[in-house]
Amino acid sequence: MTHFKSNLRDIQFNLFEYGKLQGVLGQGRFADMDEDTARSVIAEVDKLARGVIADSFEPGDREPLQLHDGNVTLPPAIRTAIDAFYEGGWQALELPSHLGGVGAPPSVRWASLELVCGASPAVAFYLFGSFIATIIDALGTESQKARYVEQMLQKRWGGTMVLTEPDAGSDVGAGRSKAVHVKDDVWEIEGTKRFITNGDFDGPDNIVHLVLARPEGAVAGTKGLSLFIVPKFWVNEDGSLGERNGVFVTGIEKKMGLSASATCELTMGGDVPCRGLLVGEVHDGIRQMFRVIEHARMFIGLKSMSTASTGYLNALEYAKERVQGADMKQMADKTAPRVRIIEHPDVRRTLMLQKAHVEGMRALTYYGARIQDDIAQLTADPNHSHEALQELERRSDLLLPLIKGYNSEKAYELLSVSLQTFGGSGYCKDYPIEQYIRDQKIDTLYEGTTHIQSQDLVFRKIARDGGATLRGLLSDAQALLKEERGGPAFANERALLGEALGTVQQMLMACMAFMKESIYLIGLNANRMLESVAEVVIAYLLVDQAILAAASLDGANEADAAFYKGKVASARYFTREVLPELSVRLKQLKATDLSLMDLDEAAF
Repeated sequence: MTHFKSNLRDIQFNLFEYGKLQGVLGQGRFADMDEDTARSVIAEVDKLARGVIADSFEPGDREPLQLHDGNVTLPPAIRTAIDAFYEGGWQALELPSHLGGVGAPPSVRWASLELVCGASPAVAFYLFGSFIATIIDALGTESQKARYVEQMLQKRWGGTMVLTEPDAGSDVGAGRSKAVHVKDDVWEIEGTKRFITNGDFDGPDNIVHLVLARPEGAVAGTKGLSLFIVPKFWVNEDGSLGERNGVFVTGIEKKMGLSASATCELTMGGDVPCRGLLVGEVHDGIRQMFRVIEHARMFIGLKSMSTASTGYLNALEYAKERVQGADMKQMADKTAPRVRIIEHPDVRRTLMLQKAHVEGMRALTYYGARIQDDIAQLTADPNHSHEALQELERRSDLLLPLIKGYNSEKAYELLSVSLQTFGGSGYCKDYPIEQYIRDQKIDTLYEGTTHIQSQDLVFRKIARDGGATLRGLLSDAQALLKEERGGPAFANERALLGEALGTVQQMLMACMAFMKESIYLIGLNANRMLESVAEVVIAYLLVDQAILAAASLDGANEADAAFYKGKVASARYFTREVLPELSVRLKQLKATDLSLMDLDEAAF
C-alpha cells in the first residue's frame, strides 16, 4: 500500500464549498475550465500521486544520487515518476493558455501540487523547469523567449534558481559571483553557488539556471545584482544545442533528508567559460528573481502542510488499528479487554491537535491561493481597478510569510506528534513518518529561514503601510464576530476569536513602540508576531468554515456528515486549545528588554 494518504475531501471543501472557486471558473482568464473539469483534474492527479509518484518516495531516500563528471543520475523510481507526470501532460496546469496551458486558476495548480508534494516532494522539485520557462516568457526579450521557452516546455528541460553562495548564505547581496559583458546580451559569469536545488539531473537534454551575479562595476548589495539565463548546454540563436557551457556540479550536499533532491554546489567559469544572457537586458536582478522566490516560498508552505497532512492521516489509520492497553476506566483490572489506542484520551488529544492544525494550515494556504485567483482574473481585465488590484496584491504579500513561515515550523512539530502515535515503531523505517520528518525539516531553513519570514512580515508587510493591510485582513475576522450565522452554537468560538484579535492588536501596538525604542526588540519578538498573526487568521478561517459545515449537515450523507462534524470539532479545538497561547506571548513580548543583547558573549 502507498505511504501517501491524501485528503481530497478537505481540498474540495476549501476550493468549492468554502472558496467558491466555481465563481471564477468559465470566465475571463479561466474560461476554458469549469467546475467538473477542475474536480476531475484534481482527482486524476490524486490517482497519479498515490500511484507511481508515491512509489518513488522510499527508493528516492534509500538509493543515493550519483555524480560523475559534473552530471547527476537519479534513482530510477524518481525518473519514472517525473516521466509519468509529464506524459500525463500535467505541466499544462502551470502554463498560461498562450503557452499551451489549460487555463487553470492558481488554486487548482496549488491543489494538484499539494498531492504531488505529499506523495514525493523530491519529484515535485524536479518539475520546476516549466515554471522557469514562464519566468523567461514574462521577463525575457523576444529573442530570448524564442530561443528558450518553447524548447523548455516541449523538451521538458530542467530549471533552477541560483542565488546562495558559500560565504553569503541568506545575505544574497553579499554574493561575489561576477559577470563580464561580452557582447549584446551575452555575458561571462564566474563564481560558486551552493545549495542549488536540482542543480543537475539526468533525463532532460538541458537544464536552464536563473543566476544572480554582479556585473563589473555594479554597486554592492542586492541592488547591484543582475539576473542571467545560464544553460547547461549553450542554446544557439536558432534554438539548436551547442557546446557544454561552463557551469558544472562540483558537489552534492550530504543532507539529513530529502535525499533524492540533488542539492548541488555549482561552479561557473574556470577552464570552460560560463556564458549567460542578461534577462530582458535589464539590470534588475533581485526584483526579477523575487518572482521565483515568492513562488518557491508558497511552494514550501504547501509542501510542509501536505507532509503534515499525510503524517496525520498515517497516524490516524494506525491509531484505529493498533490494540494496546485497557480502557483508562479499567486500568486497575488486569483482565480487562485491550482496546485500540484511539480510545485512549491522550491519543485522541494528539490526533485532534494534528487534525486542527493541518486543516488550519490548508485553509490558510488555499485562502492565499484563492486571492491569487482573483489577482489573475483582475489583471486579465483591461478595465480593472488599480486600487482593488493593489489591495489584493498587498494581502497576498502579507499572507506569504505566514504560509511559508508558520506552515514549515508547525509541520515539523506536528510530524513529531505523528511519530509519537506509532510509539517505538514510528522511529523505525517500517513506517514513513521518520522520513517525513527528515524530508520536511529543510522547509524551515531554505527560501528564507523562519526569522527572515518574520522580519519580512513585520518590516515589509505590516510596517510599510502602517499596518493597514493587516488591519484589513483582521477586519474580516472582526466582521465574523458580529454575524448571526451559526447562531449561539458558535458563541464560545466567536468569543475566543475576539479575545485573540484583541491580543494581536496589542502585540502590534507594542511592536510599533519597539521600533522607536530599539530595533533589537523587534528582532527578539518577530517570530512571536508571525506565529500569533498566523494563528488568529487560521482561527478565523476554521470558525468561518465550521459555521458553513454545520449549516451543510442537513441532508448530508453519512460520509459528508462525519466530515462536517470534524470541521466543527477542529474549529472548537483550535480556538479553545491554541488561541489562549497568544496571551502568554503578549506577556513575553511586553516583558522583553535588551538584557540579552547586552549580555557578554562569554556568558553564553
